[in-house]
Parts: sequence; C-alpha cells; structure tokens
Amino acid sequence: MKIAQYGTTIAVIHAIANGLHGLAHLEIPVPLSLLQSLFVGIVIFLIPIIAAVLLWTQFYRIGSWLLLSSMAGSVLFGLYNHFIAIGPDRVSQVAFEGWGLLFQVTAILILIVDGLGAGIGLWALRTIQEQEQGAL
Repeated sequence: MKIAQYGTTIAVIHAIANGLHGLAHLEIPVPLSLLQSLFVGIVIFLIPIIAAVLLWTQFYRIGSWLLLSSMAGSVLFGLYNHFIAIGPDRVSQVAFEGWGLLFQVTAILILIVDGLGAGIGLWALRTIQEQEQGAL
C-alpha cells in the first residue's frame, strides 16, 4: 500500500512540475525537436501515469519498473538538455525573469523530484523482492 501511495504522490508532483515547466517552454518559447517532444510525451508524461495506476493493481511490479525507468529517463533527459547541451533548452540561455524564472526553477525542481521518483521506484522493487523472498 505504501508503495502505491508514495509512487502516486511522486507521479503527481512530477506531473505538476513538468506541466509548469512545459508552460514556461510554450510562453518563452523554447521549442523542442520532434524526437524531444515524443520523449517528453511518452516517457515524461504518459509512462508515470501508467505506472501510478499499475501500482494500485496486481501489476504493481510492472508499475514499479515503469516508475523507476521513466523517472531515471526524465532525470537524464533534463540533466542533458537543461545543464549540459548548448542550446535554447539550456537554463543559462533563458533570461532569469518572468517565464524564464519559472523555466529555470522548474528545471531544477524536476531534477530533484525525478531523482526522488527514481529512488522510490528502486525502493519499491527492493521492497517487493524482500516481501517475495520472505514469503518463501
């Protein structure tokens, strides 16, 4: 039960943080390529929702794997695009005012939230494994 609660909570926080970041992307504007848009739509938005739903079902192990993989993917995507790659999506290329301030703050917030989300996914998988080994 705690796995589903923690996983759902982090998925909701993740969705809010990424929604605000996406709004800043649109308002500034900071365009994404087609591949980036597909990654964001599938890995960053869709999969965490599916994971959260599955955590409440008999498919909670799959939900835990999806949570871990989507959050880890989001961390890597954000780290690379916001802090490593030189381009319009890099936080240092966006003015630190107005929508740019929201862009920069949410870019950092997303790293923190998604790092926690990956940790929750890993914790969930370990907890499930320990429970199954204890049942043997």
